Amino acid sequence: MSRLFLGLPMWANPEWCGSLYPPYAGQEGWLADYARVFSAVEGNTTFYSGAPKPQTVTAWSRQAPPNFRFCFKLPAELTHVRRLREIQAPLDAFLEALAPLHDRLGPMLVQLPRDFGPDGLPRLEALLERWPSGLPCAVEVRHPEFFHKGVAETALNRLLITHGVNRAMLDVRPLFSTPAIGLPDLAQAQQEKPRCPLHVISTADQPLVRFIGHLDESINRHYFQPWIARLKLWITQGKTPFLFVHTANNRKAPELARCLYEALSQEVGLPPLDDFAGERQAPLF
Repeated sequence: MSRLFLGLPMWANPEWCGSLYPPYAGQEGWLADYARVFSAVEGNTTFYSGAPKPQTVTAWSRQAPPNFRFCFKLPAELTHVRRLREIQAPLDAFLEALAPLHDRLGPMLVQLPRDFGPDGLPRLEALLERWPSGLPCAVEVRHPEFFHKGVAETALNRLLITHGVNRAMLDVRPLFSTPAIGLPDLAQAQQEKPRCPLHVISTADQPLVRFIGHLDESINRHYFQPWIARLKLWITQGKTPFLFVHTANNRKAPELARCLYEALSQEVGLPPLDDFAGERQAPLF
């Protein structure tokens, strides 16, 4: 059967109670309910907070099924503060903390700062040369030089291909497709997300797409339509894509993810998603 991992930027969101989660669900059950529907999640909290506590990782390991994938971000301390300099010891400690999830780790996301340019490629190369074998990795760049299809971008793509590392593709076209006048959530998202061009390229076997949606579903459908053919191609080639769906405020991210997945399923043989827990347990009155 064709395989695609589908997920959201997090699972701990109280605004999803009544939809993805039952109306009065306690937080301790959110991951289990999330994993019944979605097969992967971005681990954004590690970007800000670093390695989770051992008891937290143990709890995640109990709640997540074997076919689920956590795609944690490297801590900002390593990527944005140290800028990949002298990170061997903290990186090893971070990965060791996640060891109980070893069989459920999807591509670890190395999200680099906007001003991390071509001069930083030797540091990235040093990181990838010592990256643990068997642990998938994806690199997201934001410096303009990596989007000009010139020497810098060629060097980056060759480096990723050489080490079997995925280039994360950030699609912000829906987000920036309209002005945010009178839409504070959209305005905030446009301020927070980088307005990077989209270069669609698979440099390894697990292409990772981060689709940043608009508040308007019709706009999201329009920009997702070309992805259907590309995702279908990668799956036909035997690759295993990861698709992470965001919206400007993420309140409707679960619904958008389901909508996009169903559109893709019409072209690719994908298993149906389970119903949202909040929908299964809808009140009678």
